[in-house]
Amino acid sequence: MEILAMILAGGRGSRLDILSEKRVKPSVPFAGKFRIIDFALSNCSNSGIYDVALLTQYLPLSLNEHIGSGRPWDFDRRDSSITMLQPHEKLSGNSWYRGTADAIRQNIEFIKNKNPKYVLILSGDHIYKMNYKWMLKEHEENDAELTIAVQPVPIKEASRFGIFEVDENKKILNFEEKPAEPKSNLASMGIYIFNTDTLLEYLESLPNEDLDFGMHVIPSMIQNDRKVYVHTYDSYWKDVGTYDSYLEANLDLIKKSEEVGINLYDKDWKIYTRSEDLAPVRIGITGNVQNSLICNGCKIEGSVQNSVLGPGVTVRKGATVRNSIIFSGTYIDENSHIDTVIADKNTYIGKNSFIGNGNADIPNKERPDLLSSGITVIGKGVHIPDGSIIGKNVRILSGVRVDSHNRTIETGETVR
Repeated sequence: MEILAMILAGGRGSRLDILSEKRVKPSVPFAGKFRIIDFALSNCSNSGIYDVALLTQYLPLSLNEHIGSGRPWDFDRRDSSITMLQPHEKLSGNSWYRGTADAIRQNIEFIKNKNPKYVLILSGDHIYKMNYKWMLKEHEENDAELTIAVQPVPIKEASRFGIFEVDENKKILNFEEKPAEPKSNLASMGIYIFNTDTLLEYLESLPNEDLDFGMHVIPSMIQNDRKVYVHTYDSYWKDVGTYDSYLEANLDLIKKSEEVGINLYDKDWKIYTRSEDLAPVRIGITGNVQNSLICNGCKIEGSVQNSVLGPGVTVRKGATVRNSIIFSGTYIDENSHIDTVIADKNTYIGKNSFIGNGNADIPNKERPDLLSSGITVIGKGVHIPDGSIIGKNVRILSGVRVDSHNRTIETGETVR
């Protein structure tokens, strides 16, 4: 085998808060019908890489059900496979994955049994379209031991990333994690191609229990003057690890494709997923849709603007949805108004309600680090009664039934 892809898909995604309360971050819905993991899986399939391992840990059930045999991505062929790798008990005891490289290290026997020439290591929670074969070609041309995908970022934002300094041949000279005064704008994308023997050497020799590629493996290889190069990628790439970036990335999809650099309608590079069998979209005589993504099974009698609606969403007569992401099975009753809201699956919003009401000056009191820009987030299976008024920067945790006697929730509140 030439190349084995290993996708790190076990992250808690704590900054996605309520959206990852019941599921792992790569399993969070995206663009209505997709999951975040679909982008990494589709990139592998479109790149002709059909031997894939998915490393899971936190709440894997949703992800396991979504992946199944891997058929939508063509991983169920005779000459292909997708393997789910979870932490498992050893003679030395039970051990969770403690770092990105530790997760790979705990599956060394799997790699040795597969015996690939190269190992491609990916994150399962980024939105982008990339042909990994171009990266592999550059890796081979440089006679590299490790190639790292990087993206140029504005220098004023570079301090948020792991930053590489390189020579004229793209060989890495130095790496700094979130430098206060960055000397370069080449930011790590967390995409690596290793020669297998080099990867195994470092996994087996470095003693750190919490072994991490960015903190331990890469700095050690650079210090040892190993052949570590960058592959520059300058198309659309987004880490959707916060509410703000998640909403922005979804709404990017309804801009003109030349503005954002990603095109879901590209016939030569499709994004595959496991789809639900639902009826076609129905837009009633009173329905109105502008600049939005609407998935199968939706019934729209109200108005939808600049929004993304997942499968089976209902918007009743007189209701409006603006600048929002609505997950599958959600029901928005008559004359309710939704503005800048992320609503998880199977939410019910009663009649004559206002969600995302008022100004955004007050951040969420419990988690100001997560919600301060005016987004209101509603968890899975929440029931909101008729006549509710809910402000901005509000968090309503999964399964909550809002009190019908106290239907006003002020900006910045958390309901559990």
